[in-house]
Amino acid sequence: MFKFLHAADIHLDSPLRGLDRYEGAPADQIRGATRRAFENLVEVALREEVALVVLAGDLYDGDWRDFNTGLFFVKQMARLKEAGIPAYAVSGNHDATSRITRRLPLPENVHVFPTGEATTVRLEGVDVAIHGQSFAEQCTTEDLAKNYPAAVSGVFNLGVLHTSMTGRDGHGSYAPCSEACLRDRGYDYWALGHIHQREVLSGATTIAYPGNIQGRHIRETGPKGCLVVHVDDNLAADPVFEPLDVLRWEVARVELEGAEGHSDALGRVGDALSQVVEQAEGRFVAVRVVLEGATSLSEAIAAAGRQWVADIRALALDIGAERLWLEKVVNETTPPVDSRPSAEEDTPRAEVASLVGDLLASATAGADIGVDLSDLQQKLPSELSDALRTADSDWWRDVLGEARSRLLAELKG
Repeated sequence: MFKFLHAADIHLDSPLRGLDRYEGAPADQIRGATRRAFENLVEVALREEVALVVLAGDLYDGDWRDFNTGLFFVKQMARLKEAGIPAYAVSGNHDATSRITRRLPLPENVHVFPTGEATTVRLEGVDVAIHGQSFAEQCTTEDLAKNYPAAVSGVFNLGVLHTSMTGRDGHGSYAPCSEACLRDRGYDYWALGHIHQREVLSGATTIAYPGNIQGRHIRETGPKGCLVVHVDDNLAADPVFEPLDVLRWEVARVELEGAEGHSDALGRVGDALSQVVEQAEGRFVAVRVVLEGATSLSEAIAAAGRQWVADIRALALDIGAERLWLEKVVNETTPPVDSRPSAEEDTPRAEVASLVGDLLASATAGADIGVDLSDLQQKLPSELSDALRTADSDWWRDVLGEARSRLLAELKG
């Protein structure tokens, strides 16, 4: 019957803070990635000859630094206009009306839903009713979905909303609503935004998050893109993922248990990096290598951490100097059980192991581990102070695990 493109969380020109702290970081490639991914989005819309494009919030990352961000968007929408493709958008928490102070006239094919209440637009020539409402304020915490208009009989009903639903890890609670509430509206498809991980809930009503179109840091790994939704004569929706990202973030976990020395370990790392490059299908890849497993190499890696990182960086350059960047190496290995300090030992190594074990248990439980770094943070320059994420239990676990390995290696001599 027809196709439409569903995308969200574009975050055009999103700033990348602290990138200069990373050795060899491809700053120019990363900074331009959101624009190139959005250009890919328009290319997909043109190639697939979609009937419409839906943008479910956070088109912008916040207020524009200058007008170039808005002019870029206008140019891309003009490309759609030439092909007769309309675009329908809602604003989310990052591009709420109150946050965007600069304005530009938009091409006539672009419709941005108002903030006061949810409204409905009918698309000429296509049996579809589109319902949507934008955020007026960033902190929109009321349930907007419950007041969306009733479904229009005999046509494909498409709801557009920026929402956390009942909550997702790592995302703030905005316009919360339940899955049941969305289904009760009787729409055929809900085009959602805000959650950066792709998720599709099937049923009589298809509810979908496409994820963001371009990963911006190591917490946004894997393929990123949009959904091209095929609607059949029975008004059933079939969303098909289309990758748009130009730079992909990945975590390569390398198991070192049983590794027979330095060369064997590096060989395993090389295999993992080669696989990441192959799976990226020609895209530039930013990868974090995580060394894990119980291995006799654990203390050697901790004691000579800089050497191991340098060796792995050299390996990465050899595998793909023009398409692979090693973001970080994390050592999560542990000594084999039979070589770890025993709790019964009266030695400095046993004392360190016990102390760090207690701290790790507290961090894992989300408890206050009793370490105050506020004075240190005040004395450090901002680029280093920002690296002390003392409210983040995952950060504490990383730091404590590395400290334990280094201390045990030093005490062993």
